[in-house]
Amino acid sequence: MRQDSELKEQLSALGAATEYKQDYAPEVLEAFDNKHPMNDYWVQFNCPEFTSLCPITGQPDFAEIKISYIPEIKMVESKSLKLYLFSFRNHGAFHEDCVNVIMKDLIKLMNPRYIEVTGIFTPRGGISIYPYANFGQPGTKYEKIAEHRLMNH
Repeated sequence: MRQDSELKEQLSALGAATEYKQDYAPEVLEAFDNKHPMNDYWVQFNCPEFTSLCPITGQPDFAEIKISYIPEIKMVESKSLKLYLFSFRNHGAFHEDCVNVIMKDLIKLMNPRYIEVTGIFTPRGGISIYPYANFGQPGTKYEKIAEHRLMNH
């Protein structure tokens, strides 16, 4: 029971009324302690309804965003991640920028052992763009995993 109350103190979005930000809002991201920091394991999120705006035309872009990571000490809380991804809805950014910004914000939040973010954007003008970005902690086996996965992507 004590762990639950400590967790509630760390997280403000979960269980609260949902407030949707109208532009890019990395401050809504929240993390909690990994209960299994000695284990290597994957956490995967799939956001099939991601939207952002073209920074030139202002037209909407639609994508499926896939996030996979191996946590270390902190983990991202899923409702805060949902609110964060929603905050791109009225934000102008190219596809590649969205994927890299999402990855960098999650690295800043939780410093995972390894993370990768893929954007599967729907076609515009007859062409699809699927940007992919990854990161492994420098000087560790995860850095080698990141290099291998990038080169074999």
